[in-house]
Amino acid sequence: MDLTEKNCVEKALAYHKKGYNCSQAVACTFCGLMGLDESIVFQMMEGFGFGVSDSYGTCGAVTGMAAVAGKLLSTAHLDTPDSKQNTYAKVRELNNTFRQKNGSTICRDLKGMDTGEVLRSCDGCIEDAVRILCKEFLK
Repeated sequence: MDLTEKNCVEKALAYHKKGYNCSQAVACTFCGLMGLDESIVFQMMEGFGFGVSDSYGTCGAVTGMAAVAGKLLSTAHLDTPDSKQNTYAKVRELNNTFRQKNGSTICRDLKGMDTGEVLRSCDGCIEDAVRILCKEFLK
């Protein structure tokens, strides 16, 4: 499958419909770009869905977005970790883009658990995270 924004969104939403959590749906969409085996990414992201498994934390689509950005931006210099600051800055930028669009990056807020007002559906969050990643990394 071609890595176009449209194809990536369709793939991520198909993963979610299949039962992948939000974090898995986002991260697994970019396995080819990251050069990683899908089963490993699927396993690694399993605990990050539903607001890091408890609906209070960061949205799974956002954690998936951060994981992809980290893989694509890290220099992987294990002896002298030198890319953290650049990665942190980029992830902050991606998170801010998501937050501006949806009003929050917190699952509990997005789902309206306290207010009854859903800010964005899971599918919408997945779509937004994938689109943000595509705009950044599929240039």
